[in-house]
Amino acid sequence: MSASIYDFAVIGAGMAGASLAAELAPHARVIVLEAEDAPGYHATGRSAAFWEECYGGPEIVPLTLASGPFLEAGGFLTARGALYIGQKSDHDALEQFMQTFVGTGATIERLGGAKLARKVPHLKSDWVDAVWEPACADIDVAGLHAHYLKALTKADVPMMVRSRLAEASHTDGVWDIACVSGEQVRARTLVNAGGAWADEVAMKSGIAPIGIEPKRRTVAQLRVAPQPPADMPLVLDINGGFYFKPEAGRIWLSPHDEIPSEPCDAAPEELDVATALHRFEQVVDWPIEHVERKWAGLRSFAPDRLPVYGRDRDQPAFAWFAGQGGFGIQTAPAAARLMAQRLLGQATDSMTVNICYKRYDPARFR
Repeated sequence: MSASIYDFAVIGAGMAGASLAAELAPHARVIVLEAEDAPGYHATGRSAAFWEECYGGPEIVPLTLASGPFLEAGGFLTARGALYIGQKSDHDALEQFMQTFVGTGATIERLGGAKLARKVPHLKSDWVDAVWEPACADIDVAGLHAHYLKALTKADVPMMVRSRLAEASHTDGVWDIACVSGEQVRARTLVNAGGAWADEVAMKSGIAPIGIEPKRRTVAQLRVAPQPPADMPLVLDINGGFYFKPEAGRIWLSPHDEIPSEPCDAAPEELDVATALHRFEQVVDWPIEHVERKWAGLRSFAPDRLPVYGRDRDQPAFAWFAGQGGFGIQTAPAAARLMAQRLLGQATDSMTVNICYKRYDPARFR
């Protein structure tokens, strides 16, 4: 049992919890509690690993753009490019997509015909129109997560693994936090970076849940003949039916599914994999030799699909850092910096100055 009273106890050591704890560590006493045997087991370790300016919609763009320079300077990005593709009947959808991102700072342009076909090998002739996003890049997710974990080690921030939250109670300005393992921790602010378990963490702390819902996303790794070019872009359906990209001589393919799920160690369903393969075959004439592996992860969404950053309105000693959908990795640097500034009462800096914090405030749900 720890007799120390920490300034912040962060629940969860995935990308969200690790990045936020690393931002807090130079200014406060922090401890991180992780339910699994090692950090990053769930969503962080199962990411499709791309930085894409339009992913998540226009209200996520400021977080993505603010994170870009940090990711690039750290060597965590590799140029890829992205194509949102459509058929003739999707002309209006592609135009609407373009209009949606006008004025956001995202760099996009229309692309079609021979230029589109050259970027996507074996593309079927029905797919004739696209939006091109040249700035899209692969993210070294493991490297970025390791960067934050290293920062925690350097700052002597204790991390307790196999320490799933059992319950937490707040008395006289201090949280008494009990773990299923029997360990106990005390802290002035409890930070909920529990990912798919965010609402569960809240309820175990006596806080009203927001309605953050985990949704399963499936990915399959395909061996195709011939191998995909290493510089082939990320390819996404303008109607949200699939995406695929090259990865080490293979194809990573997803049916872009969002299947409601209980918080769990997610596993792929055969129907979702079959759906992905069927959709892939409608896009390209590209023989699939073998489905080498498949996996699933949980992405968690608030009711309005925007992230939830900030202190709970009814209990300010409880803070939310959750609901980050599929964009939590690509926005991690700016999101963690912004959240730490709010918790510490600091002003914004050059990274966060153009981000409107209020749109992500949990008070919007009360």
